[in-house]
Amino acid sequence: MDDPPTEPRPADVWDREYLSGRYSGEDAVPFVADILSTARERGVRRGVYLGCGNGRNFVPLATAGLELTGVDVSSVAIRQLSERLPALAPRLHVGDLSVLPRQSLYPLLVGIQVFQHGNRATCHRHLREAQHLLEPDGLFCLCVNGFGSEYEFRNEVVETGEDGSETIRYLAGPKAGLLIHFFGRDELERLFASEFRPVLPLRRVTMKRDPPGAGHWDQWEAIWQKTSDRRAPASSGLPPVP
Repeated sequence: MDDPPTEPRPADVWDREYLSGRYSGEDAVPFVADILSTARERGVRRGVYLGCGNGRNFVPLATAGLELTGVDVSSVAIRQLSERLPALAPRLHVGDLSVLPRQSLYPLLVGIQVFQHGNRATCHRHLREAQHLLEPDGLFCLCVNGFGSEYEFRNEVVETGEDGSETIRYLAGPKAGLLIHFFGRDELERLFASEFRPVLPLRRVTMKRDPPGAGHWDQWEAIWQKTSDRRAPASSGLPPVP
C-alpha cells in the first residue's frame, strides 16, 4: 500500500473545493424540509449552523425565516455565502466553536455532513461539545455518514468499532489525507441517549452517486430534543463542512 499523504489542513481542503465550484447551483438536501417543519411546529426561530459552507442548505433555512448564526472553517465558503446574503454577513464566522460568543446557548443547532471529520474519538468529542451549545428543550438536527457506504476513492481503514462504525483515511480524491468517520446506528443512539429524546427518529438514507461516480452513499439523519440543562465548556476544533 502506498504511504498515506501528509494530512492537510481541513480549511485548505475546503477552500480549494469551494474555489472549484463545490455545491454551486446544487439543491438543498431533503433533510432541510424536516428541520424547517420541526422548528415551525415548536416555534423555534433562532439557531446556529455548524459547518454552514457556502450556503447550499443555510440559504433555504435562512430565507424560510430562521435567524441563523453560521460557522465554517473555510474562509472561501463564508465569503461566498456573505456575497449571497449580504444582510446576514455579520452573523457568519470563519473558524470553529471558539468563534461563538462565550456561554452562548441556542434553541436550534444544525450540523449536516460536518461531524464525521476526524477519527472516532474526535468526532465524539465534537458532538459532545456541540450538544452543550443547546438550551434545555433545544433541537439538535444531525446528518452524518453511515457505515455501509461504498467509498468512491482509494482509502485505508484506520479503525473499526464493535458498534458498526469505521474510520478511513482517503488516499485519493478531494479529501486525500483526511480522516473520515462513518457512524453506526448504535454508536449514535448512545451518544444521544442520556440527555436527548428523538423527535425525528434516527433513519438511514441511501443515495446512489451520479455518474461518473459509482456505488452508494449512506447517511444517518435525526432530530433530537435536549431534555436536561447540563453543560460543559466548549472547546475549539469544529470539523470542516463537506
